[in-house]
Amino acid sequence: MTDSFVTPPHPDSSSVDRARQHWIGVLSKARPLDLARHEPALRDAEYQLIRAPEIGMTLVRGRMGGSGAPFNVGEMTVTRCVVRLADGRTGYSYLAGRNKRHAELAALADAHLQGTQQARWLSELIEPLAQAQAARQARQEAETAATKVEFFTLVRGEN
Repeated sequence: MTDSFVTPPHPDSSSVDRARQHWIGVLSKARPLDLARHEPALRDAEYQLIRAPEIGMTLVRGRMGGSGAPFNVGEMTVTRCVVRLADGRTGYSYLAGRNKRHAELAALADAHLQGTQQARWLSELIEPLAQAQAARQARQEAETAATKVEFFTLVRGEN
């Protein structure tokens, strides 16, 4: 009889994955000028381009009401990049649009965030970018709410 042993997942692997998903999302939605302010620090490491920034297309799918049958909305332009730092950390980026510089900087940031100085990068890069994005979202929601029209129906009484 053979015993099979499965190594349990690292206890923090799901929280690490969620944290990385968060910062990759923040980097992909960052305004290019906001990310460019950090360019000298991001490029201050030896790295190689595993996949140089390249522009492509992806199919966007939607669902009616968010839960209905899926349908093809259309295609959108995306840019992707993969970099590897000299110490072996690999950073990835995928973002909407055609900005190769943004994609490379986002991939570099992802690689840096996987290192020993993660707390520094989170506080100096990700948190300010996330706060700026939240402020823009709140402004957009306030502007949209100001144009909201609520309809109501009057019921005519039967005589």
